[in-house]
Amino acid sequence: MPNGIIIIDKPAGWTSMDVCAKLRGILHEKRVGHAGTLDPMATGVLPVFVGQATKAVSFAENGRKVYEAVLQLGRVTDTQDTTGETLEEHAVTVTADDVRAALPRFLGEIEQIPPMYSAIKVNGQKLYDLARQGKEVARKPRRITIYGLALTEELGNGQYALRVECSKGTYIRTLCHDLGQVLGCGGCMAALRRTEASGFRIGEAVTLEDAAREGEALLRPLDSLFRAYPAFTIPNAALEKKCLCGNPLRVSLADGIYRVYGCDGTFLALSEARAGLLTSKRNFFSV
Repeated sequence: MPNGIIIIDKPAGWTSMDVCAKLRGILHEKRVGHAGTLDPMATGVLPVFVGQATKAVSFAENGRKVYEAVLQLGRVTDTQDTTGETLEEHAVTVTADDVRAALPRFLGEIEQIPPMYSAIKVNGQKLYDLARQGKEVARKPRRITIYGLALTEELGNGQYALRVECSKGTYIRTLCHDLGQVLGCGGCMAALRRTEASGFRIGEAVTLEDAAREGEALLRPLDSLFRAYPAFTIPNAALEKKCLCGNPLRVSLADGIYRVYGCDGTFLALSEARAGLLTSKRNFFSV
């Protein structure tokens, strides 16, 4: 049975769930899930977890993400991107220097009101379902972090290329909308490409065509998700048995998070060492 992670370069026009459905058919495995939803118009890094690896999806969603976006000034839409209905149009008189000057106010930890066209639920209903009914409801601001925000190119016709490094839960559409409001001419997102997520970069991604051609050969081992953490190999069978039974291990390790491997090199768990005791945070072995 296939197990592992495949980094897909999601094509435009596909939902993240469309990608998972396609891979279920390619890999003949029902257990397929993704980390970090991309809107249909967006492209780029979509980590997809297969088989036993689906146990790790929650760990993959919390890391920093990097995007290349195109800001369209002079237009406000109901979806906050160019796929939506135009609500306002304004002449654009701002310059690239004006855009650069506005960026610092969005850096760091900020509050962002999620768009109506989003999967967030309010009173049990998804916002995009309410939006499609022509309804708008109050949304609570959410705390996000923008670690980096730069103007990388002036494209012409009121369009500017941006590079954004941000936390989980950041809506780049909303960032573009809010930038337009600050600049006084309105704005929306014209394009979006995710270049990094869960520690995986766009250069590591493959297309769905690659996946259809090469199948399981493109699956990365589950522990590649945790490559930033040091490895610890259990030194003997007795300690490994304790680990497999869910018991903490007495170890001489500095406090921190570790990838834990069995005597034969099999990845077993992500564990935390504290005061000489190694305790599992998540087991990835079959029992």
